[in-house]
Amino acid sequence: MNNSKNKNNYNKLTKEEEYVIIEKGTEMPFSGEYEHENRKGVYICKRCNAPLYKSEDKFDAHCGWPSFDQEIKGAVKKVPDPDGERTEIQCANCGAHLGHVFLGEGFTKRNTRHCVNSISMKFIQDKN
Repeated sequence: MNNSKNKNNYNKLTKEEEYVIIEKGTEMPFSGEYEHENRKGVYICKRCNAPLYKSEDKFDAHCGWPSFDQEIKGAVKKVPDPDGERTEIQCANCGAHLGHVFLGEGFTKRNTRHCVNSISMKFIQDKN
């Protein structure tokens, strides 16, 4: 795993990936490859390969992006947007922009929705 905070050790990104991950952009809704991913596995950061989310914490919020109600402990940093309207989620290891977190929507018992850009992650399927 490539978990070094040295940016020279980060994975090479495409222009589209850089737009979302570095420039804090957003991919188009309903366009990401993981929105309907249902296999068992783990989602890792596209930039540094740090584990972020487990498949068992993923749910369909019908919002156009993959949604999770819990991150892997310590994997995600929550940062208020400058406008105070939303809370950004970043990879705690490398600072890659993942998306935003929303509370109180009632989708799951945890009452939390991490709305994540597919382009910010890679999916590693369980071998079992």
